Amino acid sequence: MNITIINFLFVFCWCSFQIFALPDTILIGGIFEERDEVQELAFRYAVERVNKDRSTLPDSKLSAQIERLPADDSFKASKQVCKLLRSGVAAIFGPQSENTANHVQSICDAMEVPHIETRWDYKLTRDAYSLNLYPYPPSLSSAYRDILMKLKWKNFVILYDSNEGLVRLQNLLKEKTWTVTVRQLPDNSDYRPLLKEIRRSQATHIVLDVAPEKIYDVLDQALQVHLMSDYHNYFITSLDFNQVDLEKFSHSRTNITGVQLVDPQKPAVEQVVEEWMYGEQRYGRLLPAHLKRVTTEAALMYDAVTLFAKALDDLDNSHQVDIDKLYCEGDKTWQHGNSLINFMKWYGSRPYTSNDGRRRSRAYTAVTNFTQMEQIQVFGLTGLIKFDTAGFRSEFQLDILETDPREILKKVGTWTNQGGANYTRTWAELVDALELNLQNRTLIVSTAMTPPYTMLKESSEHLKGNDRYEGFCFDLIHEIALIRGFNYTFREVADGNYGSKDRNTGEWDGIVRELLDHKADLGIVDFTITYEREEAVDFSMPFMNLGISIIYKKPQKKSPSLFSFMSPFSVDVWIYMATAYLGVSVLLFILARMSPEEWTNPYPCIEEPEELENCFTVTNSLWFIIATYLCQGADIAPRAVSTRIVAGIWWFFTLIMISSYTANLAAFLTVERMDSPIESAEDLAKQTKIKYGCKMGGSTYSFFRDSSIPTYQRMWSVMSSARPTVFTESNDAGVEKVAKADGQYAFLMESSSIEYVVERKCELTQVGGLLDSKSYGIALPPGSPFTGAISSAVLMLKENGMLHKLKNKWWKQRKGGGHCQREASSTKSSGAAELGLANVGGVFVVLIGGMGIAAFMAICEFMWTARGLATDQSASFCEELSSEVKFILKCSGNTKPVRKRAPSTTEEPLFTYGSYGANYGYSERK
Repeated sequence: MNITIINFLFVFCWCSFQIFALPDTILIGGIFEERDEVQELAFRYAVERVNKDRSTLPDSKLSAQIERLPADDSFKASKQVCKLLRSGVAAIFGPQSENTANHVQSICDAMEVPHIETRWDYKLTRDAYSLNLYPYPPSLSSAYRDILMKLKWKNFVILYDSNEGLVRLQNLLKEKTWTVTVRQLPDNSDYRPLLKEIRRSQATHIVLDVAPEKIYDVLDQALQVHLMSDYHNYFITSLDFNQVDLEKFSHSRTNITGVQLVDPQKPAVEQVVEEWMYGEQRYGRLLPAHLKRVTTEAALMYDAVTLFAKALDDLDNSHQVDIDKLYCEGDKTWQHGNSLINFMKWYGSRPYTSNDGRRRSRAYTAVTNFTQMEQIQVFGLTGLIKFDTAGFRSEFQLDILETDPREILKKVGTWTNQGGANYTRTWAELVDALELNLQNRTLIVSTAMTPPYTMLKESSEHLKGNDRYEGFCFDLIHEIALIRGFNYTFREVADGNYGSKDRNTGEWDGIVRELLDHKADLGIVDFTITYEREEAVDFSMPFMNLGISIIYKKPQKKSPSLFSFMSPFSVDVWIYMATAYLGVSVLLFILARMSPEEWTNPYPCIEEPEELENCFTVTNSLWFIIATYLCQGADIAPRAVSTRIVAGIWWFFTLIMISSYTANLAAFLTVERMDSPIESAEDLAKQTKIKYGCKMGGSTYSFFRDSSIPTYQRMWSVMSSARPTVFTESNDAGVEKVAKADGQYAFLMESSSIEYVVERKCELTQVGGLLDSKSYGIALPPGSPFTGAISSAVLMLKENGMLHKLKNKWWKQRKGGGHCQREASSTKSSGAAELGLANVGGVFVVLIGGMGIAAFMAICEFMWTARGLATDQSASFCEELSSEVKFILKCSGNTKPVRKRAPSTTEEPLFTYGSYGANYGYSERK
């Protein structure tokens, strides 16, 4: 019986395997035109690679059915498609031309057979049975726009050869912030007249969108008409930009940027080329040179076959797949075509859902299966193969390439749909890429007189030219000139302004105006990089980072509190300690009365006493706890386990508290505290006594005027409405006003300038942190070719520490710098801070208070005892008090006679022992 069941199961499994198994040979069709040699080669060797790799379609092999036809022959293409369908193909690949591909697509859509393309297609809709692995044109256009945005191009010429170029670059034409000139290449091969016209227009940035075979000719003729120099930049849109021989142009110092989808230096791509060469040698053919390079469309064809094989294998694992012969003149269609195309679209994207009820019913099983599967990522020569829900390949990665004299083409970044353009080169590579030829040039540097940035030298001699100036900015330009090898001439701006925009006319003044008029090549001072200025001119990398802060009169030292010795603990802690003291004392008293071991014999000589005594009375308990808390000990000790536990825990508690108190006491007694009425901008905004202002028309003025933060809006309202005005003509005037106002005025300015001032005016200080974050940079005319070189030089000075040295030189060494710091150092070097009576006066107050309370208690005890003796001796209170006072005032001897109580009729004489006012006695009955 068991053998029969086993045989049955074996037959069932074998039959199931046969039902779900694909045919041994699976035909796929490829239609190629005469110019598609590389695509055909990629198609054949992709099929061969799939057949060698048994992980995909382990029980079947692909067979390539290739049909060749003349270019743009739609009639013959239709016949070839029908011929392939009659042979029973599972999919059709190609062709590349638009007209032929559309005819092939219409037939495949009617027969429900997947049609896989690898060509550029501008259509924004995709047929149900069509799949194109070429990057989605709108995504490519976005990539070009992002890269040009990253390159900061604002004015450029688009040079194209066909109308497809305008479709490809539609996002560039829609960008409103750019000035774009569009020119089309002539039909002939002589482009020089057009290129000369572009050169005369002084255009320096050119976007070149032409066929790959025209790129070299256009660049070569541009070189002939001097349209390739230090100032010119080219961006080439072709994905086969890396196939062009650019060695001739890499030494022209012209920056040529492009993109690639396939990296020819990737090991997988190199391996494919080796397989092609080895395969052709097997057939006795020599691979031509132009076929040894993997073009973008060839790599896409290679990936298309790989993707098809993977999808067919997954479809076969889900349910039975039959491949039927189809006839163009018949009505029969392939029932698995929709399922197969859905599997291919699904990889790396969200599950595909169809709105077509007829087709969904046939593909329902497949869709249901792959929506339950984990998403599988398929990688090919072109990277991750991923489609969106509409069936377009909108997710892909492009490599950004630039010409380099050492490597011809160098990868400098990547582009993705999610992350945009991202340059990955290091800072050192960036410096090399942006460095321009500045040798022996003389640049005009516009500046304004602002210590310590730019100042006139104090000299008895008559100085001329650059010898008249000194300061941080002067030294900075000098260091940059040494790195880049240019000469410079400093010139003071006529109106003395940095550069502000008139809100009515929109015109700029100061240094910005000179840069816009090209009267200066560089502008340097404490020049804040703002949005408005960045829109007007270019800025180098910041050479100093700072923010707005407050300069104010240095606060006075705060007098220490009389009871500062209590500061280590808060009021709550002192209350808790007092409560703990009382609680533990009461607990000790109760436990001592409960414990038998605490009741002891008061007379050790009597073996069987009639009474037992407990030494832990309420007063003794309070005394024991306070004595141990102050680490003084007591003359009584606990005997029982419970009371000893209480004592031990209490001692542990006092150990920690006393140690913590002692550790913090020194800091609270020695640290000097400053009493300042304001600590931040919020404090300024909340009060009305202290006035505050800033420099009229500067970046700080603009910050408060345009701020949307409520606190700063309130401060601007107060400053703008103050009469007399709180604004000053310069920062120096504001600092002088703070020094003379005796704490009634605060000035808002850049933190770097505050650092310079407080190093020289010891009575002033910076209050609070930074209100914002900003930077100083070197300004250049818009589109200046020197921006990259200046920025890289600033970065180099920042990395080697020269900027830090220059700041120390002009802030802390020259022109009185470091004066306040030396005074503070001399004060600290005089030794540790001494404690005056103000620091420890509270301890003396406690001592005097304690002594007074003790004296008061002694007087009370003394008078109470005197009253008792007067009653016992039947004498007056005054007599007894006088007698006791006289005895105390003798101040000699330490013995006192015993006072006897007067005889009573019911008791024997009571002997009274007087010692410091305490009476002890006993009596016996007659």
